[in-house]
Amino acid sequence: MQDPIVVTGLGAVTPLAAGVEASWRRLLAGESGIRLNDRFDTDGWKCRIAGLVPFKAEAKDGFDPEAAMSPQELRKTDLFIHYAMAAADEALRQAGWHPQDQAARARTATLIGTGVGGVPAITGATDTIRTAGVRRLSPFVVPSFLPNLAAGQISIRYGFNGPSGAPVTACAASAQAIGDAMRLIRNGEADIALCGGAEACVDPVAIGGFTAARALSFGFNDDPAQASRPFDAAHEGFVLSEGAAMLVIERLSHAQKRGAKPLAVLSGYGTTTDAHHVTAGWADGREAARAMDMALSMAGVAPAEVGYVNAHATSTPVGDAAELSALTKVFGAQGGRVPVSSTKSATGHMLGAAGAVEAVFSVLALRDQVLPAGLNITDPAEEAEGFDLVRGAVRSAEVNHVLSNAFGFGGVNAALVFSRAGA
Repeated sequence: MQDPIVVTGLGAVTPLAAGVEASWRRLLAGESGIRLNDRFDTDGWKCRIAGLVPFKAEAKDGFDPEAAMSPQELRKTDLFIHYAMAAADEALRQAGWHPQDQAARARTATLIGTGVGGVPAITGATDTIRTAGVRRLSPFVVPSFLPNLAAGQISIRYGFNGPSGAPVTACAASAQAIGDAMRLIRNGEADIALCGGAEACVDPVAIGGFTAARALSFGFNDDPAQASRPFDAAHEGFVLSEGAAMLVIERLSHAQKRGAKPLAVLSGYGTTTDAHHVTAGWADGREAARAMDMALSMAGVAPAEVGYVNAHATSTPVGDAAELSALTKVFGAQGGRVPVSSTKSATGHMLGAAGAVEAVFSVLALRDQVLPAGLNITDPAEEAEGFDLVRGAVRSAEVNHVLSNAFGFGGVNAALVFSRAGA
C-alpha cells in the first residue's frame, strides 16, 4: 500500500505579513506587500521599491526579530537567518514536531535553500574594512552570511541530526530544497524533514546589480503596489523581495503514528536544467515543461486533473512568455485552460525563498479550495491570450492538485505537485 508524503506544518515570513495565516489573509484580500524601499537611501536610484517584510513596530502582523532569536543571536547572524528561524518555528509548532529522543532527531532532515545567502552581512563587512580596517571585523561575520547557516542554525536550535542541505540554485533553490527533502524521505534516509528557503537581499548591491541587468521594475516607483504584474502587457521586470517559508513533510504513516494532521500531499517533483543561457530560459519553455511533466508523472496526475497552477512568473516579459509556452507544451493550447496566477504579483520576487512561499500558498489553496488572484492584470499580454488567468478576485474552485513552478538563473527548473489530503 502506498505511503504518501504529506505536509504537516507551514511557516512563513513574507512582505505581506509575518505568519502563514496573516500572509494568506492579505493575499486573498488582494493586498500588496510592495512599497517604497526605505532600507537604504534610494534617492537618485532607478528602482526605489521592494517587497519588504513589515516589522512589528510598523504593522500588527509584522515580524518580531526578538521572538525569533535572542538579541545576541540576532547580532551574530544575517537577516535571512532571522526570517528562516521564525518560519521554521511556526512550521514546527503547527506540525507538533519537537523530538526529545535521539533516534527521532537523527531521522529529521533540514534543507533550506537560498539564492544568495547573507548579502547585507557581506557588504557590511566590506564597508567595515574600508572605513575602520580589517581588525574591526567580527569573528562571526563568515558564519553570519554562509548560505547553509540557515539550515545550520535551525538544526542546532532543535537538535536535528539528520541530513542537512542548502540548495543555492537561484530562484529555484527552495523548491529544490523541498524536492530534495522529499527524495531523502522516499529513499529512507529520513523520516521527517523541515524544508524551504530564506532570502534577505534588499541591499544596494542586489538592487544595483539587478537594475544594471535590466531585470527590475522601475516604472511604478510612484505606485509600488502596481509594479509586480505577471502576465500583464505592462510588465517590465520583477520587484526584489525578501522573506522565508518552511514546510514540514513526512510519510503519512509517520504523521498518523504521532497524531499529526496532514494539510496536503506532496505528490510530485521534477527538476531539469536548460543548459542554454545564464539568465534566460528557452523561449519555448522546453526544459521547464519537462520538469512539470516529471512532477506530474511522479504524482500520477494527468494534466487535465490539475486544478491550479501557481506560476513562477516574475513579471519579466521574457520569463512570463517562456512559462506560458511551457504550460502550453504540458497542458495543450492556451495551457489547457487550467487556472493560472502568480502570487508574486502581491509578494514580489523573493528569489531563493520564492518556491517555498508559493508552495505554502499552494497548500492553502488546496486546504481552502480557493485560488488566489493575480494582481495588476488589467490588459493581459499577447502571449497570455486564451489562458485562464485568475484575476480581479479570488476564485472558489474544486481543486485536487496544484502545480507550483520555480525557475532560476543558470537554467534551473523545478516543479512541485501538491494534492488534496484525502482526495
